[in-house]
Amino acid sequence: MNIKGGPAMDRIENLTFDEIEVGRSATLTRTLNREDIALFAVMSGDVNPAHVDAEYAKTDMFHKIIAHGMWGGALISTLLGTELPGPGTIYLNQTLKFLGPVGLGDMVTAVVKVVEKSAQKHHVVLECTITNQRGEAVISGRAEVIAPTEKISRPRIILPHVEFHENGHRYQQLIAVTRGLAPLRTPVVHPVDAISLAGAIEAARLGLIEPVLVGPEEKIRFAARQGGIDLSPCEIVSAEHSEAAAILAVAMARSGKVEALMKGALHTDELMRAVVAPEIGLRTARRMSHVFAIDAPGYPRPLFITDAALNIYPTLEVKRDIVQNAIDLAHALGIAQPHVALLSTVETVTSAIKSTLDAAALCKMAERGQITGGILDGPLAFDNAVSAEAAATKGIVSSVAGKADIFVVPDMEAGNMLAKQLEYLADAEVAGIVLGARVPIMLTSRADKTLARLGSCAIGLLLARHRAKVLQ
Repeated sequence: MNIKGGPAMDRIENLTFDEIEVGRSATLTRTLNREDIALFAVMSGDVNPAHVDAEYAKTDMFHKIIAHGMWGGALISTLLGTELPGPGTIYLNQTLKFLGPVGLGDMVTAVVKVVEKSAQKHHVVLECTITNQRGEAVISGRAEVIAPTEKISRPRIILPHVEFHENGHRYQQLIAVTRGLAPLRTPVVHPVDAISLAGAIEAARLGLIEPVLVGPEEKIRFAARQGGIDLSPCEIVSAEHSEAAAILAVAMARSGKVEALMKGALHTDELMRAVVAPEIGLRTARRMSHVFAIDAPGYPRPLFITDAALNIYPTLEVKRDIVQNAIDLAHALGIAQPHVALLSTVETVTSAIKSTLDAAALCKMAERGQITGGILDGPLAFDNAVSAEAAATKGIVSSVAGKADIFVVPDMEAGNMLAKQLEYLADAEVAGIVLGARVPIMLTSRADKTLARLGSCAIGLLLARHRAKVLQ
């Protein structure tokens, strides 16, 4: 949840008991959205699935019981406390009847109307009604308050603007796109801990992969027992240790028995040694590279960082393949012409900083057709890549600034630090995949949670099916 300054308002002023007349009314119109429900749930602790559970919300029952008292009552309270009578009002009692449902997108109008006054204790009784956009009454009742006797006029407090985000929202969208696609038969290499097993089983449940668990069978079954994981749907191929599991899984991919690879609880270099091994590995004419597909809540576009896991200090020729691999991935995920930011510490080309020279050369390569399918610009500092305002302030004219999809980092160190900063400081979800091999390789961190692993599997599935379609 991010809080920013909201729009300025004018003053808030009450009506004293003497100013209030029977028949006086006040009105407030609002449209119910999911953010209203989420904010109320955060403040009240109300986690009724009818309000906050996305799966439950798809049922008919959701539309029958959503948002009566939690929202309607709040609107009436707002009118009484800010409009009629306004500041200084003391609530005595309220009775409401809920006559009909209020669903997402409904526009409702709340009205409070003075029906009685009592001078002895300055009591005021108000009739309260809420109607929807069709004029149907959804709430009715009465409220009794003590009206203020002194005039109060204050600047209206500027409320914060609250933004909610759902972790992994973009991954959920990718998973939704995969529906109807046949799952990838995928060896999960050395899944000897509950985290990697749970990710594989959940990916299988969602129809993303058909897992083949490759590794020491006793350790795999022990990890499953520890995590309470049912392995009955899975095939297990026994391998003595992690290195043997990697070699066996790569052989399965090379022979066409499986369509992808997924890293389990082993080091990346153990798996990649088998993947890049001459004669028996999965090399192609293209240099292999890694892409972090990042769901960053504060960034309005897909965000891909490359290469942050395989190529330590890539040459210009290697960077060409890194860029092309990432562009091809973006195409597979439905981004027709991705914007590619070639990152450095400055925006000007200087011989003292090699990454600026490489960026300039890569842009020229794109002009000459050596890189295709994307819009490249660089060198760009990270702030200019993500913010058009920052670029404009610096006088940078760029078709990529502020709307970059792919961030090409100078080297693996910079890329890895950038991705981990987004994950741990910006609440981002980070999925990973290796490109340029014969099959997609879901290369997640051993610390990654299930959602990131599912994102990697969805990306792998979409990439594999896109490749097959292109080759038809």
